[in-house]
Amino acid sequence: MTSDGAFQCHFTLNVTRSTHMSTQAHGYDILRNPRLNHGSAFTQAEREQYRLEGLLPPGVSTLELQVARTHAQLEQLDNDLQKYLFLSDLQARTETLFYALLMSDPATYMPIVYTPTVGEACQKFDHVFRATRGLYIPISARGRVKDILRNWPEPDVRFIVVTDGERILGLGDLGVGGMGIPIGKLALYTTCAGVPPMHCLPITLDVGTNNATLLDDPLYLGSRHERVRGDDYHAFVDEFVSAVQEIYPKCCIQWEDFANFNAVPLLARYKDKVCTYNDDIQGTAAVALAGIYAALRISKQKLTDQRFLFLGGGSAATGIAELISQAMALEGMDIDSARKQNMLFDVNGLMVNSRTDLADFQKVFAMDHAPIDTFVDAVRALKPTGIIGVSTVPKLFSQPVIEAMSELNERPIIFPYSNPTSRSECTAEEAYRWSKGQAIFASGSPFGPVEIEGRTFVPGQGNNVYIFPAMGMAVFATESTRVTEEMFIIAAKAVAEQVSDESLEKGLIYPPQSRIFEASMHVAASVAEYIFDHGFARVERPANLVEHIKQAAYTPKY
Repeated sequence: MTSDGAFQCHFTLNVTRSTHMSTQAHGYDILRNPRLNHGSAFTQAEREQYRLEGLLPPGVSTLELQVARTHAQLEQLDNDLQKYLFLSDLQARTETLFYALLMSDPATYMPIVYTPTVGEACQKFDHVFRATRGLYIPISARGRVKDILRNWPEPDVRFIVVTDGERILGLGDLGVGGMGIPIGKLALYTTCAGVPPMHCLPITLDVGTNNATLLDDPLYLGSRHERVRGDDYHAFVDEFVSAVQEIYPKCCIQWEDFANFNAVPLLARYKDKVCTYNDDIQGTAAVALAGIYAALRISKQKLTDQRFLFLGGGSAATGIAELISQAMALEGMDIDSARKQNMLFDVNGLMVNSRTDLADFQKVFAMDHAPIDTFVDAVRALKPTGIIGVSTVPKLFSQPVIEAMSELNERPIIFPYSNPTSRSECTAEEAYRWSKGQAIFASGSPFGPVEIEGRTFVPGQGNNVYIFPAMGMAVFATESTRVTEEMFIIAAKAVAEQVSDESLEKGLIYPPQSRIFEASMHVAASVAEYIFDHGFARVERPANLVEHIKQAAYTPKY
């Protein structure tokens, strides 16, 4: 705890920044402001100064005691959704304690504030809604988007995570219920990489929903009409992007959980104009590439010798396939040849040139090959070294598929990346057991350790959390004007190089989530170096880049 004089200066600054008031807040105004509220940790001197006497129990706690008390309260709850709601309420009451708790044990709390628990929270959003968070911008507000953005109390927003709620995880169209995703993502920006929370803004663009169940539900909180498409939709998004650039000129926009037919064109439209990226496409691709880099340390093979077969042909699959292709090209392979090493299989079979149903973003990966209708037949015919699942359809990495991969490869790469857990293409135990322990495995959702014939395997989670918070910190610390594809390749390499030989021995190909903050600092520094080297930074290059990033990172303290 700082001295009373130092605390008063910091406290006054926070009041000014958080409420835009020149006068100090007192009493309940402080206790009801999550950025100012310290709860039972207010000292006696602070209670006297800010008229808090009598409004709190007389005992004074430290932040460490508050974390311990809150952890014990969570342990009494019966299920993860209750814990999610408890943490949401905590975030709405006292932000410092919320982040201190999450950062004290990120491996425990990340699955609660984000996937897989956030999926259920989004599905039940309208029925469990409590305190509001972020901004909701309906398409009916076209022409007034700037006015709505100006309602947000923080003047310096650096990160917006925005969704239109159409493709939430593997759960589909959840309308405004998708807001749980931007909220959760931004909580991880801070927890995992120290991006200051006052600079983060979750947004939902409400363009309607095609989910008939929601439209018929009297508790649904979104606009009650079907989704707006076409020119009206794109004009609305254009207005949003332009408004952000005007009001928050240093802001990076992260697109989240848009349907494929919108996600790909939106990224292509804006990526060379503003600081923006799509985590479902680029973040997912980078974390998959990081897993591949680490897997190759086990198999002792080269990236350019790999052949990957994707189950799923949407924006996630093509995003991963393109980033792998770009990484292969950086190692000397012709880009067209590299793309032929990445093959896509969707609900209509192998993506081949003779098909007439392919979108433009899929055609670059279409093969000159006879049609193949079943995934196991595609494995046997194409002989991939790895299979990557982004289908959101569970159990499609069946026993015949895993056994075929094991016959073809001494160490097959098996990555069922769909989430939440209920949508995973196979479980860790299935992959290890059916491959007789040969598989190099990672999944999109968490699985526990698996014992096969006396050997314990620790499955890795190919979670985008290894990428997007660190990317955010790199952009924040440098005030970068752009996010490029090569920045994601650099991030992937930086993640993989932190996996210890001991972890690889157990099959773990990602850094332990208990060390996610340290891992993110390393990734952020690597990406920031690229940003400075390529002239994207808007700040002067510091003498010590690692120290600069550490100084910029948020630390929860009173």
